[in-house]
Amino acid sequence: QVQLVESGGGLVQAGGSLRLSCAASGRTFSSKVMGWFRQAPGKERDFVAGISRSGDSTFYADSVKGRFTISRDNAKNMVYLQMNSLKPEDTAAYYCAESRLINPSRKAADFSSWGQGTQVTVSS
Repeated sequence: QVQLVESGGGLVQAGGSLRLSCAASGRTFSSKVMGWFRQAPGKERDFVAGISRSGDSTFYADSVKGRFTISRDNAKNMVYLQMNSLKPEDTAAYYCAESRLINPSRKAADFSSWGQGTQVTVSS
């Protein structure tokens, strides 16, 4: 069972930036599609960004497109989420996840392993 550990969350003013990191254990990281999701209190867990196994293909929720960038370093078993131009509505717990599929997906049900989450709070 892979372990995913997120870091990099915090409190930032609107318009600011944060970079989230996710460290993955296991030898199969480079064979896994990875994603970031977020969940605000009282709301469902929503897809934010995904990245293919090689990193050459990325996809985003419309709400973050142009502001967030997902990337990965397969040599280090790491996936990142660079978040720029943050807005108060980006406030949520952010989760790194590993897909059970070989093709990219935006569905939480297609992801089999999850980190514990890191809180991002954007003040207005």
